[in-house]
Amino acid sequence: MDFSTIDITVFALYALIILSIGIFVSRQKKGQSKSAEDYFLAGKSLPWWAIGASLIAANISAEQFIGMSGSGFALGLAIASYEWMAAITLLVVGKYFLPIFIEKGLYTIPEFIEKRYSTNLKTILAVFWIALFVFVNLTTVLYLGGKALDTIIGTGDGSILLNSIIGLGLFAAAYSLWGGLAAVAWTDVVQVVLLVFGGLLMAYFALSNVTDSGSFIDGLNYVYEKAPERFSMILSKGEIITPNNKDAWWDLPGLAVLIGGMWVANLYYWGFNQYIIQRTLAAKSLREGQKGIVFAAFLKLIIPIIVVLPGIIAYVMNLDPETGNLSVDLLNSRGFINPENNNIINDNATPWLIKDYIPIGLKGLILAALAAAIVSSLASMINSTSTIFTMDIYKSMFNKNAGDKQMVTVGRLTGLVALIIAMLIAPQLGSLGQVFQFIQEYTGVVSPGILAVFLMGLFYKKATNNAAIWGVLLSIPIAMYFKVAPNGWSDAAMFVNLPFMHQMMLTCIGTLLVIALISKIEGNQDDPKGIVLSKKLFATDKTFNVAAFGVLLITALLYALFW
Repeated sequence: MDFSTIDITVFALYALIILSIGIFVSRQKKGQSKSAEDYFLAGKSLPWWAIGASLIAANISAEQFIGMSGSGFALGLAIASYEWMAAITLLVVGKYFLPIFIEKGLYTIPEFIEKRYSTNLKTILAVFWIALFVFVNLTTVLYLGGKALDTIIGTGDGSILLNSIIGLGLFAAAYSLWGGLAAVAWTDVVQVVLLVFGGLLMAYFALSNVTDSGSFIDGLNYVYEKAPERFSMILSKGEIITPNNKDAWWDLPGLAVLIGGMWVANLYYWGFNQYIIQRTLAAKSLREGQKGIVFAAFLKLIIPIIVVLPGIIAYVMNLDPETGNLSVDLLNSRGFINPENNNIINDNATPWLIKDYIPIGLKGLILAALAAAIVSSLASMINSTSTIFTMDIYKSMFNKNAGDKQMVTVGRLTGLVALIIAMLIAPQLGSLGQVFQFIQEYTGVVSPGILAVFLMGLFYKKATNNAAIWGVLLSIPIAMYFKVAPNGWSDAAMFVNLPFMHQMMLTCIGTLLVIALISKIEGNQDDPKGIVLSKKLFATDKTFNVAAFGVLLITALLYALFW
């Protein structure tokens, strides 16, 4: 793709601004060094608007910008349930989880496990999360980001994939490793403005090119008329068949997006994911953190315009005018067909739109928005990986008397090592089809059990440490049974033939029952480490309540409109 001088200038200006902000907020007063609280929790000084912006910037990465757009191409608007239901989930986290986390003075989510259960369980989960961040999250974002840049800037044949991965990784490391969470959070404020504005601009230009009139309103009407089924939020079985001949219901099974397994995915992600929740732990106060969460909930309501609508637009633009079906010739000429297996590459939707339909002069801005989504998430993951390793493994197991300077140094080195490992692995990832759905499904193997452990730890005082350990261990074979059990095992094997959202809910419920049963066998007494709950603990101010009502109302209207 040809970049004009202004495109290059815009992108270079973006990079310069981000690095400058990161370096500025990372500066140290003469004669002073960063404390662990400064580095890992930004000195607990973040205001609500920075928290809200940083939550979204950490969340929206290549996984959403590219992967969810690909799912929009394949499934339609229904995939937006991950965004709109996340808005409600954030309200639950802000009202019922965050007060307990702030009261406990946490640095990390595994630290809660230690205070509620035991050090052994904390260490197990800390190792798991580090492995997840390094081998799944970081590698996936680097690969998807590099692949997108290879498609947009290069020829799409992988010629600049490795260089793109290295460039993105070094850019994120340039400010996050030195500055810690403060650098990450404050640069996120700029990044989220850019990614929202750039994403809206991309949707506008894509719609403007759908019809000959050049009107984005006409384009939106045309897209809806040509594919009305792709604007349905609650799918029925057989309603949408994806381009690769899969029933979309298996990914988004009807009402499960409202009252089923999606709650497992969202509560785990927004409530107990270190690189998400860490910025709320850095709030000036509980009230400031709660306002930041509700601000992020409002932002989540507009994210589908940025990350889902472009995929639907790309789908319609590749339909055969005569048959109304996807045109193989168009898809092949536009790079949507994998030559190795002839499958349709859904995740090419956004890179293709940027490459072919964004005018010269604005490509640099859109590319900067994409880079912002990728780099902000990378920076958050690097910082959270270093936080968990330093606080939950290094300080806990190897150097209980570690000082601030030692912990900051270990944190920086850990982040660097994690990034290097991820950059080495990322180029080896092949095409994963619908990457967003792939990640959701296989994260769903471990998330139900971990969610159950946290929920019981928060709200069930009788839950014991042994029960929690057995719950985590048994949740894996329960989840894997749904994935691999042959139909001949038993009558219960019928449960294998369920959508993964149903499997997640059943795994979570099963783990809850295991923890409750073992706790009962061990005496059915309140655990000494049980959380003491009170109405005062969960009281929220008028600002939060009014804003939360607004989020709930808008979400209900959106589902009513696109039911």
